[in-house]
Amino acid sequence: MTMHSALIIDDHPLFCDALAMTLKAFVGIGRIETADRLEQAIDRLGEGALPDVVVLDLNLPDVNGMEGLVRIRRVAGAVPVVVVSSMADARVIGAAMKAGAAGFVPKHSQREVFRAAFDAIAEGRPYTPETYVHVADSGSDTPQEEALKRLSLLTRQQARILQLICEGKLNKQIAWELSIAETTVKAHVTAIMRKLGVFSRTQAVLIAKEVDFAALLTEQGPGA
Repeated sequence: MTMHSALIIDDHPLFCDALAMTLKAFVGIGRIETADRLEQAIDRLGEGALPDVVVLDLNLPDVNGMEGLVRIRRVAGAVPVVVVSSMADARVIGAAMKAGAAGFVPKHSQREVFRAAFDAIAEGRPYTPETYVHVADSGSDTPQEEALKRLSLLTRQQARILQLICEGKLNKQIAWELSIAETTVKAHVTAIMRKLGVFSRTQAVLIAKEVDFAALLTEQGPGA
């Protein structure tokens, strides 16, 4: 595929500017838009023509961890999503690739690395850093991987409602914020719990929390 346009989702203006310049000069992507919130990016993707590639930071003001990747992939469809993050631990890279990222580039990589990554993705090949060592599949999913699988089953509206539940919102508050009937919210909550395999809102929140960076990096220990 040929990449003519990109959407960069990152809340650091200086990095967005630098990355946009890199993509234009070294990758040949001429049309670039930016968004500093996940919801802003989702709205933009739903409004018109999709870009050729989406570049996503995992740590955003309105979402943290792999939830953002799961949600943006649902809206982007077949558009490849490249994760560019300062969190380049092997567990994070592995989780991002398992959640459907087309590639993963550490945030402070050299320009040549970005060019190699986007060349690979344009050719339909996944890209991970040369230093990344893939851990062989043990045959059973970790809690984070299982959570990602379940969360990927949610529709866009259900994912949004789950996010509001995680913020402590009640059904009436969710209905008001999304301009839908409270009975509709209740139906969505029931569907969310069924898809996540849980029986309470608290359990649903715990599933969502499994994909946060803190959960992914717990085993590293301090100073790792």
